[in-house]
Amino acid sequence: MKNSCGKSTDETDTVFQHSAGGIVFRHADMRPEVVIIKTAEEGRWQIPKGLIDPGESVQDAAIREVREETGLECEIIAPLDTIEYWFFGYYDGPRKRYHKRVDFFLMRAVGGDTSRHDAEVIEVRWVSIGDAEKMLSFENERQVLAKAAEKFQH
Repeated sequence: MKNSCGKSTDETDTVFQHSAGGIVFRHADMRPEVVIIKTAEEGRWQIPKGLIDPGESVQDAAIREVREETGLECEIIAPLDTIEYWFFGYYDGPRKRYHKRVDFFLMRAVGGDTSRHDAEVIEVRWVSIGDAEKMLSFENERQVLAKAAEKFQH
């Protein structure tokens, strides 16, 4: 298949990535707050998440990634949602198409310190659900947040 420039449209390799992360919550003055992170590279507000290491369970990866990116020790309360999306990137060489699946969990902070986040993150912030909804950069993450907020109501 060729595009309008005469180049083949199927020359781009596709890479599948599987990640895990979590909506971490706490109650402050009887209302829930969640943790969001601002990424160092893109400067976007996001839910903490990252790639699953070989041999690692999805749940262990979610807890590890949240700890690395937020500095918080957490426990999983419940599975929350799975999202999938496509993007292009130049990681490790030539441009590739990425198909990413992210499994999210509802988590409760049980310890740690937000100042102990890794270098991939420039800021970790506890915010109200309403503020998080306004600040998150991606619609699919706002939808995951909405599912977490429904669980707070029950």
